[in-house]
Parts: sequence; C-alpha cells; structure tokens
Amino acid sequence: MATSFKAELRRGSIVIGKWKQGRYKVERLLGEGANGKVYLVQRDRQFYALKIGFDAVDLQSEINVLHSLAGGKSGHAAEPFLYDVDDLYAADGTKYPFYIMRYVRGMQISVYLKQQGTEWFPLAALNLLNKLGRLHDAGWVFGDLKAENVLVADYGHVELVDYGGVTKCGKSVRQFTEIYDRGYWNAGSRSADPGYDLFSFGMLCIQLHEPRKLHQITAELLPQNRSTFDLLELVRGSAALRPLAGWLQQAFEGRFQDVREAAAAWKLLMHRKETRKQQSVPGWLKGLAACSALLLATSVFWLLRYML
Repeated sequence: MATSFKAELRRGSIVIGKWKQGRYKVERLLGEGANGKVYLVQRDRQFYALKIGFDAVDLQSEINVLHSLAGGKSGHAAEPFLYDVDDLYAADGTKYPFYIMRYVRGMQISVYLKQQGTEWFPLAALNLLNKLGRLHDAGWVFGDLKAENVLVADYGHVELVDYGGVTKCGKSVRQFTEIYDRGYWNAGSRSADPGYDLFSFGMLCIQLHEPRKLHQITAELLPQNRSTFDLLELVRGSAALRPLAGWLQQAFEGRFQDVREAAAAWKLLMHRKETRKQQSVPGWLKGLAACSALLLATSVFWLLRYML
C-alpha cells in the first residue's frame, strides 16, 4: 500500500465529479496525511472541505463514519458532515475518489489556547469529551486523537477533524500517533474502545500543558520501561496539571466506564476549581468592596435628593 499521496489540486482549479457532475473551485490546501489531502473548496458561494484519497476502500471507511454521524443516535442530524461522494480524473488519467464534507472553521487547540488563554482549556476539554461521547454512541472510536485533530472556535466550541483513524468499536485501531497511544505506554491494547480515546485525551492534556517535559521523558525511557507511572509523576510535578491528577489517573488506568462518566467527573473538577477561585478572595477584600458599594449608593442618594 502506498505511504504518501502525490495528487495535487491547484488553487483556482475546478474539480468536477465524474458521476454526479458536482463542480467545486479549489481555494487552498487545508492539510494532508498518509491517506490523502484535504482542500478548502467553494460551490455556490458556500465553503466545503474536499478530501481526495488514493485508496477507495480506505476512503470508504471514513465515508461510512460520516454517514453514521448523520444519524439521530449520534446527535448530528442538524449538522451533516457529508455532502457528496464521487471520483475525479487527474491530468494523467488516474482516477481518485473524493468526498465533500462540512468545512470546520477554527484553529488547532494549542493555537487557540495560546491566543485566547489557557483559562479556556477546561471548557474546550469538556466540549471535546462530549464530542467523543457522541461518536462512541454511534459505535465508533476516534483513534487518532491528538492536538492537530482538534479544532476550537469561538467560546470553546470544538470539532474533530481527520476521520482517517476512526474505528468501529471492538476492532483494532486503524490509525494512531505513538505518543497518544496507550500501547506505546504499555497501558493497554490497541483495541478500539472508549478507554482508548480517554487515554489519548489524557495525553492531550499533558501535551498542551507540559510539551517539553513530555518530550524529555519519551526521549529518555526505553520502550519496555514506558508506563503511566512516569506520566503521573510528570502530572504531579506540574502546577497546571496537578489539579487533574486524580482524573488523569483514572483515564490512564482505564477506570472510567465510558466518556459520559469521564465528562461528569470533569464537570465536577471544573465546579471545584471555580469554588476554590471564589473562596480564594480574602474576606477583608470582600468587606471592602461591600463598604465601597454602600458608600457609593449613599452618595448617589444624597446627591439626587439635593438636586431635587
């Protein structure tokens, strides 16, 4: 099987589907991987994402997932992913399959947090857990969960992109990135189950907050010595991750029954953090604020009375 994808669509060129005759104007390349490339295209003043691949069978697996997500059980009926499926012919006569899906606006989660602030992380992470939950409800595991495949838009809205690693529950994960893979850390199999995505989610938390320390331990440890013990040691030594230590330990050890339970535990963490934040305000400062408000109200009262 080929390991790279050579076909290229130039900006401004028109893609015409062989069977359905759909016409799409290529705007720019959005991304590429081992099994294809994704382009931003336009049709009737609407923007879409076009994925072109070299293997019809491989691409069909992704199409099946997108069809599944359009069903009511997954909760996506109001926002369809898949719009068109067809073939195109390159200049050399080679036929390539492609599909058209909804264009997701946003930026990679690491970029979003850098621009908007890490205080958005808890909400964006909760939205990501809910997104994974809907995927699991439809019978799929995302598999290749990593920072590059998580886009965040306004107010922490999250979308998953690149469904090349999505795998039917119970099967072997089709595509993964080593550092996010529980098998890489000798923490479980590569069987597609909710726990696999939750492990990758935990690794995403570490990658976003302590990328240098994570890189350091992966470089130092021998393959047979990798374990979640090292990950949890890193977590407990990090001011940003320490509050998540208990949650991350459950995720790394596969102790959550499903993503719904994990999301509920994450909400509880958010609530506790917000409560601690409110309680951290000194009592004297609260009293000073109350006195200031009272003095301001009194001054306004007498001023209005004098004017009248």
